[in-house]
Amino acid sequence: METDALRGCEALKSPDTPRRKREDREAMTGDLFHSDGSRKYLTQDERQAFLTAATQFPHTVRSFCAVLTYTGCRLAEALALTADRVDLGASRLTFETLKKRKRGVYRTVPVPPDVVTMLDFVHNIRRAQGRRDRGRSLRLWAWSPVTAWRYVKAVMQAAGIRGAQASPKGLRHGFGVAAVQARIPLNLVQRWLGHAQLSTTAIYAEVPPRKMP
Repeated sequence: METDALRGCEALKSPDTPRRKREDREAMTGDLFHSDGSRKYLTQDERQAFLTAATQFPHTVRSFCAVLTYTGCRLAEALALTADRVDLGASRLTFETLKKRKRGVYRTVPVPPDVVTMLDFVHNIRRAQGRRDRGRSLRLWAWSPVTAWRYVKAVMQAAGIRGAQASPKGLRHGFGVAAVQARIPLNLVQRWLGHAQLSTTAIYAEVPPRKMP
């Protein structure tokens, strides 16, 4: 925080040169674009292509891809999802925010009803929730992070998506961009993504709105 304060003071003293303007722009969009201008996030069309390609894969891979796409969760957070955190009635998923310094921080993200219906069909959620532990012991995907990453990359390739955005992180960024462009309040997007600072979420507002055909 002290470093940020010092930078703010220096900015007041420094002239507003073209170089400074360029640096400020890169700082605002640096998490979503590479220095060559290539995107780190999936567009809405790419997200749809990804979901369509996932239908060609086993049901477990398809359900995993749907959760990543519709919640913007981190790969490890999806892998940690258990049956008891699937709310079939309210169409919500609850994730533990694994990037926090302390454990036990959770957030709930709404999803389309079709997603929880798929999860119930593929992973027998309702039956698991009828057990004594309410499904707490059932991880939906008993994969390693490497295996999960490879499945995502395989679906990306099947969808014809190439580049830095063809990754789990690209799906997370794509969710953030889509949510902001759908006029979801930033503080709500922040909560869904599990960001500690609103400034982290605000980068998605820097992406130009999608042009309508």
